[in-house]
Amino acid sequence: MAGAQAVPAPRIRPLGWALLAIRLAAMAVLLAVCVPLHLITHALIGGRFWPRLFLAGIGAVAGLNLRVEGRPERGALLLANHVSWLDILALANASGTAFVAHDGLAAFPFLKWLCDMNQTLFIARDRRETVADQASDLRDALAQRPPFTLFPEGTTCDGTRILPFKSSLLAAIEPVPADLAVQPVALVYADAPRVSWVGEEPGLDNFRRILARLRPVHLTIRFLPPLASSDLANRKTIAAAAERAVAEVL
Repeated sequence: MAGAQAVPAPRIRPLGWALLAIRLAAMAVLLAVCVPLHLITHALIGGRFWPRLFLAGIGAVAGLNLRVEGRPERGALLLANHVSWLDILALANASGTAFVAHDGLAAFPFLKWLCDMNQTLFIARDRRETVADQASDLRDALAQRPPFTLFPEGTTCDGTRILPFKSSLLAAIEPVPADLAVQPVALVYADAPRVSWVGEEPGLDNFRRILARLRPVHLTIRFLPPLASSDLANRKTIAAAAERAVAEVL
């Protein structure tokens, strides 16, 4: 992923490899338990209880140690800085959010299958002819009242700063529906440069490196106040206000 230069990855030691194997086995057990239960309960009553539990469990297995400040607004669009794939596990745990993701992930069948269970909404950033349809899809999803999270940087950063929030990614909510809260969220990692997924590091290498960590990953999720009505005039004012709010925390 782009966004900053990564800190050189430490060599994985034998104990790290053992921990990696244990964590992968635990994740496989979670998958085997949660997926069938989700398929059954979703067919009967709907909802995303098991996907949320699965993501929270994967985060715990991966060593996430969460502290949550503030609370997510019901049915809000959450705008968060983006540091790692761990962000998704942490936010799902803390808020029960679904996510807005670029459609590149949909090219990987297994990942798309997991994302679909959590009602991920895929958007095609490079196909302008579908913007209107995508905006309609997002509005319909938000109307169902679960929180949705969007990462306006469009990529990951090293966690010590943020990249400019791209207003183009907010076109789907312009004009902002009257009952929609737009809420900035700051993700603050205690050891961000060694957790972040940036530079040219392959995703599998980052995944392996995180799971081989002997120390927990300390993360504070700070749900900031929703943007004021004066900041919701258009997508550019939304992006600027959310970026400013998150940057003040970092």
